[in-house]
Amino acid sequence: MLQGFKAFIARGHVVDLAVGVVIGGAFTAIVTSLVEGVLTPLIAAIFGAPDISGVGKFVVNEAHFSIGLVLQAVLNFLLVSAALYFVVVVPINRLSHLRKKGAEPEPPAPSEDVLLLQEIRDLLAAGAGRTTPNASDPGDGTARNGTAGDGAAGAGTAEDGVGASPRHAAR
Repeated sequence: MLQGFKAFIARGHVVDLAVGVVIGGAFTAIVTSLVEGVLTPLIAAIFGAPDISGVGKFVVNEAHFSIGLVLQAVLNFLLVSAALYFVVVVPINRLSHLRKKGAEPEPPAPSEDVLLLQEIRDLLAAGAGRTTPNASDPGDGTARNGTAGDGAAGAGTAEDGVGASPRHAAR
């Protein structure tokens, strides 16, 4: 049982998760300080009050209602979301976009002639009982093109019509 636990810890997922939680806690402090130190005072300077939690307070049968508390929570959520978006998401998206610009495009797909030559090579290799590095034999005794892996069946040529694919039989 201890070996299984060691293997679980050694895989790295637990360590990655722990690091993520610690960094998340530290980042929370950064976002909170940005909201409380910059954005909230800015709103207080504009509206003349440090928060809006006192707005809409009323009492009905000794039950205290405060619409301002809900509005303050919504405002805090919007401020934190905006801070995260503009401080983290936008720069990461920009960086990702710049990396994609510098990335090489994928090579074009092989032409039909190259595909035909690869098919011929694979059929010849199957007929000779050997495999090529790019052969289409998955290693389980059956080739992907429906022929046996040992080359006994379907290894004919286009001239005799045996084993030739329909698109190449007319050539």
